[in-house]
Amino acid sequence: MSTVNNLLVELFVEELPPKALKKLGEAFATALSDSLKAQGLCEAAAAVTPFASPRRLGVHVQGVAAKAADKPVQHKLMPVAVALTAEGQPTPALLKKLGALGLGAEVLPRLQRLPDGKAEALFVDTVVQGVSLQDGLQKALDETLSKLPIPKVMSYQLADGWTDVKFVRPAHALVALHGESVVDVSVLGLLAGRRTKGHRFEAAAPHIDIQHADSYAQQLQNEGAVLASFDARRAELLRQLQAAAGPLGLTPIQDEALLDEVTALVERPQVLHCQFAPEFLAVPQECLILTMKANQKYFPLLDAQGKLTHHFLVVSNIAPADASAVVQGNERVVRPRLADAKFFFDQDRKKTLAERVPGLDKVVYHGKLGSQGERVQRVRAIAHAIVKLLREATVPYTVDAKDHFDVLDTKAQQAALLAKADLLTDMVGEFPELQGIMGGYYARHEGLRDGVAIAIEDHYKPRFAGDELPRNHTGTVVALADKLETLVGLFGIGQLPTGDKDPFALRRHALGVIRILVEKNLPLPLPALLQAVRPAFGELIQDPSEALLSFFHDRLAVTLREQGYSAQEVDAVLALSPAQLGDVPRRLQAVRSFAALPEAAALAAANKRVSNILKKIEGQRPTQVDAALLQESAEQALAAALAQLQPQADTLFEQHDYAAALTVLAALRAPVDAFFESVMVNAEDPALRANRQALLGQLHGAMNRVADLARLAT
Repeated sequence: MSTVNNLLVELFVEELPPKALKKLGEAFATALSDSLKAQGLCEAAAAVTPFASPRRLGVHVQGVAAKAADKPVQHKLMPVAVALTAEGQPTPALLKKLGALGLGAEVLPRLQRLPDGKAEALFVDTVVQGVSLQDGLQKALDETLSKLPIPKVMSYQLADGWTDVKFVRPAHALVALHGESVVDVSVLGLLAGRRTKGHRFEAAAPHIDIQHADSYAQQLQNEGAVLASFDARRAELLRQLQAAAGPLGLTPIQDEALLDEVTALVERPQVLHCQFAPEFLAVPQECLILTMKANQKYFPLLDAQGKLTHHFLVVSNIAPADASAVVQGNERVVRPRLADAKFFFDQDRKKTLAERVPGLDKVVYHGKLGSQGERVQRVRAIAHAIVKLLREATVPYTVDAKDHFDVLDTKAQQAALLAKADLLTDMVGEFPELQGIMGGYYARHEGLRDGVAIAIEDHYKPRFAGDELPRNHTGTVVALADKLETLVGLFGIGQLPTGDKDPFALRRHALGVIRILVEKNLPLPLPALLQAVRPAFGELIQDPSEALLSFFHDRLAVTLREQGYSAQEVDAVLALSPAQLGDVPRRLQAVRSFAALPEAAALAAANKRVSNILKKIEGQRPTQVDAALLQESAEQALAAALAQLQPQADTLFEQHDYAAALTVLAALRAPVDAFFESVMVNAEDPALRANRQALLGQLHGAMNRVADLARLAT
């Protein structure tokens, strides 16, 4: 029986790219353990623990065998007619096939004749020897390194001065332990051993000899001053951040990406409290926060109202007895960064947004779509068209009493004109992430109406999944106009996203439009909206409406399924291509409520049957029902039920009470069932056939105004 023990593998390297470390660590552990499992060296449920620190990638796998179990395999050789002569002797083809499998004539008595389709074939049972851990781990390591999601490969020479190796960073040691024993494998010019290194400055000794696969993490922590587990190090960092901020009555800024990046920068975190001069708080806090996070990897501290304070936390990779020098050094380093932000802010305010607008004519937006200045004019035209659609909507759209449509149009025009002007400011030049935000600050500084300033700030929203929507009507109009200009323009020149490549973030823009239309329940039919955008481009583009509608449909379907709606529910609603996306959630809820009714399954199946019947009608489908031709009692009953229930359902539908409309129509189950049990739709008499088809057409129209109920049929 093969010895089973836990396995530890570590690749010791130079400092890994921090933004990639978490993914690299997870990929290393997953790929290596998956390969071992696929080779039968451990169970599929074996526990796997990843390790990733700035200078190491590692994995601990429980229950790894020294040798995989032998596995019986049945090989299909060839059809009997090809394998054996008429006298039952093996043909040269059979002997050649056996030779390719490493078998000889001695196995001929063991061959089995088994059915294979309409004929018989010969099969042979063999035993495949289980792979040894040495060979299996070597294969796993080779496969793993070839699969790692390395952002940028380095090429470096080994100690012999001749051999070139490519990896994310130069590797210096390989540890591979099965229990206490070293596994004889090699990668990147390194032979496996048990020796690694701890913290660059605080390890107790220059080298650490790992005694056992299970002692790795503890030895690194005790002897090497390293928390090897990324998750454990992150949890310790978060604990220290909260412990340092708590006595001050403050809260560290919540930023998962920053937390991951700092975790990847230190081997053992040490959180220290620092301060900067309060005078810098006169600068917008977004600027200060961004410069501290992006440039210094600091954690700003916020008060109970979410306002930035002059306190911040730094994470050191060393733990000196006297941390004052580290604290003072960081306070000294942050000051010029904050001074730069203050300088940019002060300089930018010397010039108004309106004065910057002409400069946008010199900023290229796209080679085929012109400058940012031309784009601004298109966004203004689109914003005007959106306000016009809102004004003329059949479903009234209510704006603030003081903000009637003429005022809304004026504000939207002004906000659209100024929204991109902050692209030419020093602050946004330094921190592109602040575009829009800084425009809002500068607009308020100039005394522009708050509604316009908010619209300038919000016109990029929603920037990402879960982001808030624009806060006012003006911002909503400009945000829609901005996103639609991007989508229609780029689709119009054939710049569509492909596969996982979406350089202009068109999927994100489409989701932003969908969220605004749905969550703000805007009475803007999507086809009409796209047509209203098209004229702003003149002859620059081809009409992309058809492709864009399909793109929106696909994005909406994905979003709805992510929200928990079933594929059937989504397909049933979107099959009707509802023009107003704000209706979609109500329709989905109505379909879900309808599906829970006892009549739902039968009516869905009947709808599917009706759809199939109507599809087969050649030529123009009859629409008028002649009561005099309703001969069977079942068709008379169905016509009577439709005449009674359809007006009620239609009224509820027009009131957007879709759930109630479908509940009313659920009463049609009995007459529909009776109709299909006793009435021949395709009667020989053409008049009867046409009349019954017309009746089914009315039924289909009544039942499928909310959704295509046939899509619910299993």
